[in-house]
Amino acid sequence: MDNDLSSDVLRASAMLKALSDPVRLRILLLLEQRHCFVHELGQALGIEQSALSHQLAILRKHRLVKASRQGKAKLYEPDDLHIYTLLRQIMEHAAEVEKQEGFAKEEDSTR
Repeated sequence: MDNDLSSDVLRASAMLKALSDPVRLRILLLLEQRHCFVHELGQALGIEQSALSHQLAILRKHRLVKASRQGKAKLYEPDDLHIYTLLRQIMEHAAEVEKQEGFAKEEDSTR
């Protein structure tokens, strides 16, 4: 594997790892609907601010979200909207797989 391709694969792998956490996915999906302050995200997700801050730091590191100061609070929004195309495709694929697996399980139970 050439060095450039290897670097691309490592970067893509790191990005997919950042997207692999359900809390981070929920954050991204909320921010697709509207920009949110940290306390709004915490309330919507039902998680403590320290845990939320950790997840937001990972998303910022990968340039998936960005924050702007509004007084003392930070307002979060998506940093790159094209990631939502990928998220929708992944979610559609997951639903298709689940549907097919459910169909396969139904077939197995009738035997």
